[in-house]
Amino acid sequence: MATEAQQSPHLHLAEITAAQFLDIWKHFDADGNGFIEGKELENFFQELEVARRGAGVDPTHAAFKEKMKEFMDNYDMNADGRIEMAELAQILPTEENFLICFRQFVGSSSEFMAAWRRYDTDRSGYIESNELKGFLSDLLKKANRHYDDKKLNEYTQTILRMFDLNGDGKLGLSEMARLLPVQENFLLKFQNVKLTAEQFNALFTFYDKDGNGYIDEQELDALLKDLCEKNKTDLDPAGQVGYKKSIMALSDEGKLYRTELEIVLCRDPTL
Repeated sequence: MATEAQQSPHLHLAEITAAQFLDIWKHFDADGNGFIEGKELENFFQELEVARRGAGVDPTHAAFKEKMKEFMDNYDMNADGRIEMAELAQILPTEENFLICFRQFVGSSSEFMAAWRRYDTDRSGYIESNELKGFLSDLLKKANRHYDDKKLNEYTQTILRMFDLNGDGKLGLSEMARLLPVQENFLLKFQNVKLTAEQFNALFTFYDKDGNGYIDEQELDALLKDLCEKNKTDLDPAGQVGYKKSIMALSDEGKLYRTELEIVLCRDPTL
């Protein structure tokens, strides 16, 4: 059992700010892989129970395991046995949690991608940290969400702490998309089918049937259909229309160039 100093801060609070949310996330996502899972998940549920009930719990007891199963049934939206950032935002009592804002007011991943595209001007899959505030402001305005500069600065600084791990001032699309509800984050669907640069180049050349240097909607349809067929365990063929809409939100007037598709499908997109 962790000592009082080692236990997670803030779990006992009636309301949690964006910065406090990040402290909790980093405390339990001990290996930094973007999920609370395995022993991390057991520790989280144990400490959450202690914070809420004010008493110790025995993780080896059958009742604890049953309560944990019920807890996961309620909050593990994609039933993968682990807690992701957007799922954690539904669990914790939030004061004005920025993740809650995005989950409620960003209607779809295609809206998120369209907003992203306005700022990722060089199609690198990254936006500069100095553009982040404008990006967040755009999303909140689109949602008719009222906010002040102090709150927007808090959101911006928290997201920088969360995603700019190497301090280079760049934020990646696949990481930022973790702000979306799990069921809306189509990029998660593709994380297990990422291609090497060589594989991606061969795929792009194959589906760019007319050799004009970009893929249109019809060509993307064929590409996604084949990907879904080959990766049935990861990609749901029924979701193909949604995948296409989200990916095409990155396009330039219906033209999906190599660098844009690379962000979604390539393991190591060109920087």
